[in-house]
Amino acid sequence: MTTIKRTGIHYAWIVLAVTFICLFVASTLRSVPGIIMLSLEHEFNWSRETISGAVSVNLLLFGLAGPFLGRLMDLYGTKAITVIMLTLVTLGAGGSIFMQEPWQLYLFWGVIIGAGSGGTSIVMGSTVVNRWFRQRRGLALGILGAAFSSGQLIFTPIIMNLNMQFGWRAVTLFIALMLGLVVLPLVMMFMTNNPGIKGLQPYGDNGDAAPEVRPDPNPMRSAMANPQFWLLAFSFGICGFTTSGLFQTHLISHGIEHGFPEMTMAVSLGVMGATDIAGTVFSGWLCDRFGKCWPLAIYYALRGVSLLLLPYVESTGQLMAFSVVYGLNWLSTVPATSALTADLFGKQNVGVVFGWICFAHQVGAALASYGAGYLHGLFGNYTLAFMTSGLFALAATGLVMNIRE
Repeated sequence: MTTIKRTGIHYAWIVLAVTFICLFVASTLRSVPGIIMLSLEHEFNWSRETISGAVSVNLLLFGLAGPFLGRLMDLYGTKAITVIMLTLVTLGAGGSIFMQEPWQLYLFWGVIIGAGSGGTSIVMGSTVVNRWFRQRRGLALGILGAAFSSGQLIFTPIIMNLNMQFGWRAVTLFIALMLGLVVLPLVMMFMTNNPGIKGLQPYGDNGDAAPEVRPDPNPMRSAMANPQFWLLAFSFGICGFTTSGLFQTHLISHGIEHGFPEMTMAVSLGVMGATDIAGTVFSGWLCDRFGKCWPLAIYYALRGVSLLLLPYVESTGQLMAFSVVYGLNWLSTVPATSALTADLFGKQNVGVVFGWICFAHQVGAALASYGAGYLHGLFGNYTLAFMTSGLFALAATGLVMNIRE
């Protein structure tokens, strides 16, 4: 602490670094089920439907837990809730090593890890940034958004290799140890709920010591009565509809049907992940300098045009160009949406309000995942699914242009 004071580093950056590490490691949990699925099938003779059902429970609880945990963070502080959720996730990952029956898979990966992961999501990051930063909020949110992409990009090859060499138990043990022995102690030692506890201002605030602002008694009642909330929720729902639910489920199948080798599609996803890191950080920088609405509108417009063109991508060069453009705005919407939520509904309420907006994102992702598969069954290709998603992204452009900063 003395070193920090001597170097003139504001403690907000220390809190941001700890939050980044937390989200960076926790993001690995999203990749694990797909990597260990075949291993579970071979060892236990569980059906694909059984394992996928547990993953579905995980995703549902991950989305539902966000707003409730965000409210608890608003009321009781980020540190206590994050410590509890990290402990829960660590126990879930560690306990899954001993599972033998399908109900145990549903308990550990579906319920415990699903609910606990909601406490180590962008809702937590948004709460931290909007309490600790008055300036550079967009940049800080962009850095945390990049934690998800970089975590999956770096850890996915590691855990895939562990699974191939030592089995799925080594994967879950590795994650439990990383969370329990690295992330949890860092959060307990360095996380602080708000600058006032340290006798500090939020970063960029030059006034007197900032008093703690208590969350509103019923923030969602006033938020839901405000049309701005619905513009944010519907546009972020479209964000989910045009990203994770659509691409993580169907992009590889679409590429193979168009004659691309599996390794080429894997490289394409890697390019998206790499450019997503740069795009998300750059998005935060843009929001700090030019506001949030216009960059957000541009992201949705670029996404819409790229999705409309995707069915006509036929060469590897075109595919890689698409991956760069699409990757640059995959999570670029997060810093702008989170910052707008805090500006419109109060930094003290951002946990619960942004939590429900993120839930809309998960609903959109689920609809896209199912809807694209249904349309493929009807027409034998994904053309209509991508075209529909592109049009929805263009509609989101119109929605965010009506938001008043």
